[in-house]
Amino acid sequence: MRFLNEINSPADLRRLRVEDLQEVADEVRQFIIDTCSRVGGHTGASLGAVELAVAMHYVFDTPNDRLVWDVGHQAYAHKILTGRRDDLHTIKQYGGLSGFLRREESDYDTFGAGHASTSLSAALGMAVARDQKDEDFHVCALIGDSSLAGGMAMEAINQAGHLKSRLIVLLNDNEMSIAPAVGALSGYLNRIKEAQSYQHIKEEIGDALESVPGIGETLRRAAKSVKDAIAAAVLPGALVNELGFKYIGYVDGHNVPMLVRALESAKLVDDGPVIVHALTTKGKGFPNPEKNYYAYHATGPFDPETGLPFKSGKATAPTYTSVFGNTLCELMERDDKIVALTAAMPDGTGIDKPLEKFPDRTFDVGIAEQHAVTFCAGMACEGLKPVAAIYSTFLQRGFDQVIHDVCLQNLNVTFAMDRAGIAGADGPTHHGLLDIAYLRGYPNIVLMAPRHEGELRDMMLTAIEHDGPAALRYPRGNGEGVDIARAPEKLEIGKGEVLREGEDVAIVAIGSMVTPALEAAERLKKVGIDATVVNARFVKPLDEALLTGLVDDHRLIITVEEAYLAGGFGSAVMELLEEKGLQQNVKVVRMGVPDRIVTHGEATLLLAKFGLDADGIYLKAKEAHQALEPKLSTSKLRAVK
Repeated sequence: MRFLNEINSPADLRRLRVEDLQEVADEVRQFIIDTCSRVGGHTGASLGAVELAVAMHYVFDTPNDRLVWDVGHQAYAHKILTGRRDDLHTIKQYGGLSGFLRREESDYDTFGAGHASTSLSAALGMAVARDQKDEDFHVCALIGDSSLAGGMAMEAINQAGHLKSRLIVLLNDNEMSIAPAVGALSGYLNRIKEAQSYQHIKEEIGDALESVPGIGETLRRAAKSVKDAIAAAVLPGALVNELGFKYIGYVDGHNVPMLVRALESAKLVDDGPVIVHALTTKGKGFPNPEKNYYAYHATGPFDPETGLPFKSGKATAPTYTSVFGNTLCELMERDDKIVALTAAMPDGTGIDKPLEKFPDRTFDVGIAEQHAVTFCAGMACEGLKPVAAIYSTFLQRGFDQVIHDVCLQNLNVTFAMDRAGIAGADGPTHHGLLDIAYLRGYPNIVLMAPRHEGELRDMMLTAIEHDGPAALRYPRGNGEGVDIARAPEKLEIGKGEVLREGEDVAIVAIGSMVTPALEAAERLKKVGIDATVVNARFVKPLDEALLTGLVDDHRLIITVEEAYLAGGFGSAVMELLEEKGLQQNVKVVRMGVPDRIVTHGEATLLLAKFGLDADGIYLKAKEAHQALEPKLSTSKLRAVK
């Protein structure tokens, strides 16, 4: 590679001629394809933003000038140009580069980014701080068209237009989020593109008036009010101006010299914020990208010639996501009051199936979780049964709406939280570790977690038929291969089940931890420790009779959950025992994720590090039992040997 191998920082990039930058972009794009074809990553998202990254680092004096990326999964070119090229092959792997933006990783990552629609608020905060401190640097926020529709971004635009702070917004308009963009704002941006003929006519008229000898400039100024009136009537971009932003665009987002000129022009605007509108193609350069937008947004290893993923050859059980989508279609077929909803993640949540089969009863609201929750509340008020399929980490963004608009009014809304627990390579912004804590604290809601995909089907029916708020959490990835041929059956709310009986220790597991708990119990039996295993099923309400009954027969209870311990399932069990005055009668050991930020990496690796697998549960139970009755445990161990 003629240029890329010599670029170890943006300062190296800025030594090049503008005419060389397109070749730099081509080399960066090929480097991303070559690397992601081996290790996977957010391939399509990053390929579409290559030229944007090159132009921004060329125009702005980074890191002194602040670049604020939205979401962050589009920033691989940014990482390559800022000294992380040789580490890109470690992307999203344990101990390697984050798949998103992290301040701890580089001075060029000015703001951590994992969730959408955050860049404008952060960038505006930086710009105001700059002005307060009487400093002088540029702040440029890059945001996608779908992220721009998020409520938080619109709030930031409102404030930025009011403050008139010097701020540059680079709009990456590819008509996509992970799936195709939806909503009125997307249509508005399309109308801006269609209205560019007016922009060109306006410029030509202005140039012609100005060319009249002696009075040209006067004529041009006199005509300005007339042109602005015409613009307000026919140019959709006038809305941008009315909000207090200057508008530059649109420009070809894959033409680096054109982007450089546009950004240089934006730097000259010193009396308020400015939007540079760049049109890009998501996945540009990816082999055969038009076949499946979602498939190349984030990829595993693939053939760089065809773009097709390498097949593992392993026969696997269906994913929880696909089981959810198929089951929802099955239930919607039976009950026309059920409606389905997602927030810009139809494929990722399984809502693509009902969206295709029941288009009039299925909604993609875009990146707008707060609206999604209250939209469901409104439908529930009128007797419908909405099912909101939203990743656990993203439902956090609608927390107040879950409380105020759903739980407080005791409305029949079902929250299906995919990616609960350790999300793996996407890391701390995407782990679903907080949902138990943030949902169980509010009255009226029912919270449950299935032990396998068959129980997921039962819980879906249970939640939808429950007359009030209900939520179910389930992990990313494949199920256990259980038979799901039978029709879903309603579960009794708040009833767990004893899967195995023993006299020495009771292991009470929830959701994804039930199977490893059973495996641990079998190993414990071999060393003389007989374990009861309970599938709790419900975090709220708890099965009080079952749990308090365990105290009569066991001196040791171990709770296991794939979630943060603080405020989690184990805490709920201990609160119950305290409430019943039983806390002195039994030793309770809680297993879960400790109070720390969980990095990115393979989910199985991360779970093992926290002891949340069969080995970890076995060792913890063995240790706790021996500590409780060391002499008895030693004799049992000797007898087994």
